[in-house]
Amino acid sequence: MKVVFGLGNPGEKYANTRHNAGFFFVDKLREFMGWDKFWDVGQWQLDKYLNSEVCTARSESENKLVLVKPVTFMNKSGIAAKQIVARYGISLKDEFVLVHDDLDIELGSYKIHTGVSPKQHNGVRSVENMLGSSNFLRVRIGIDSRSGDRTIPSDDYVLMKMSDSEVEILEEAVIAAVKSLRNVYEF
Repeated sequence: MKVVFGLGNPGEKYANTRHNAGFFFVDKLREFMGWDKFWDVGQWQLDKYLNSEVCTARSESENKLVLVKPVTFMNKSGIAAKQIVARYGISLKDEFVLVHDDLDIELGSYKIHTGVSPKQHNGVRSVENMLGSSNFLRVRIGIDSRSGDRTIPSDDYVLMKMSDSEVEILEEAVIAAVKSLRNVYEF
């Protein structure tokens, strides 16, 4: 079984903010899986014990993929990650994927690799601290569209709503990243 854990902040207030790129990713992955006739994809369900909204995808009558959106807010995402890993008994190295926004990557780009994360991302730091490891696959979604203008502090910038054109660019990058991740894991 694989777990794809998207970082973001719950609630309408944070919808379409840069910091919710991880939520955007798992929503798009769920949509893609739902189109595939070989997968039975469930609805998002709030699991209070896991501090997360969870969606499972089944193939051949077996749960094979769990999508997760923590409801703990970004800076405490590690609480939910630890509970998810314990519940499903998964291997971090082989079965856990963390998806998050990254200000070190330009909007419209993404990177998939193990162990590398942005220096100042509190959500990622929370997950790594609670799991006691950084040795897991990451999908880093680029959100920086400031074109060199750093007058807006990063903490404020990631919580700003994106323009319609930025959302379109993000969606293209997320779709490409979803396809890449599906190829890596063959689901």
